[in-house]
Amino acid sequence: MKKGILKKIASICIILSFLVGCATRPDKISATYVSPFQYKGYSCKQIQQELIRVNRKILEITGQQDKEADKDAAAFGIGMILFWPALFFMIGEDKKEELARLKGEHEALESMAIQKKCDISNELKEVKSQREKYKEERKKSLSEKENKSDM
Repeated sequence: MKKGILKKIASICIILSFLVGCATRPDKISATYVSPFQYKGYSCKQIQQELIRVNRKILEITGQQDKEADKDAAAFGIGMILFWPALFFMIGEDKKEELARLKGEHEALESMAIQKKCDISNELKEVKSQREKYKEERKKSLSEKENKSDM
């Protein structure tokens, strides 16, 4: 009786350890703190340009992180069903720290723009538009994958 319980507990611990190793979805990654004072010497124009650059990088890393999370989820599902030792090799290129830093930089740039009374409303609208476009493309891509797997 005790051996059965110990095996179940060990199995649960192993499964949880693999879940911790999976890449995090980009929307679940919070910004890390970045001091806005590093941008104190920037002009409003430089802040605007940096916001655009950081947003492009956020979108790029978000795409990479999404792909990595998809791969990890698929590998985890296959590994649990077919060949569990393969789960030990589920080490990918998690971009969690980089994405969190970039989100923090974006917040710091916004903060400095507010302090300097820069008009960045157009840049923020563009950022929001690009992120919404990415989310829509991601939803469309996922629904197409689901439709193909249903056939």
